[in-house]
Amino acid sequence: MWQWQYSLGEQPEKGSFGRCAAPSPPLPQPAPPRAAVERGRRAVFSMAVDWLGFGYAALVASGGLIGYVKAGSVPSLAAGLVFGSLAGMGAYQLSQNPNNVWISLITSGTLTAIMGTRFYNSGKFMPAGLIAGVSLLMVGRLALKMVEKPHDK
Repeated sequence: MWQWQYSLGEQPEKGSFGRCAAPSPPLPQPAPPRAAVERGRRAVFSMAVDWLGFGYAALVASGGLIGYVKAGSVPSLAAGLVFGSLAGMGAYQLSQNPNNVWISLITSGTLTAIMGTRFYNSGKFMPAGLIAGVSLLMVGRLALKMVEKPHDK
């Protein structure tokens, strides 16, 4: 609302409107704190970054790159980059919405099956056994996340 201001005892001149003071614009409000979700006795921030998921994605992608550098294997490079990208996308989605585990779960489950079969047939721990083991741990972690938080259908 506009306010008319006059000095003490003064009246505005005829035809004058006096001094008009426009209200100052509202100050910007500080950003609200992150929403915390109560779980037991501790508060957990709902926008937590899935560092384990991003680390897993980096491990898978770097494994494909190392396979290409050491053995010249283009299929290893392609598979590592594709599965690493999918795992990274799944980790990003899991960071945005903790209930969205499907891309991560499908990616790590597929790698568990493929690399587990290669490890079983070859008996070599590197790289098939390592990726199969880490992928199996990721499947277990994601299964616990699914049990921990019920999904809306």
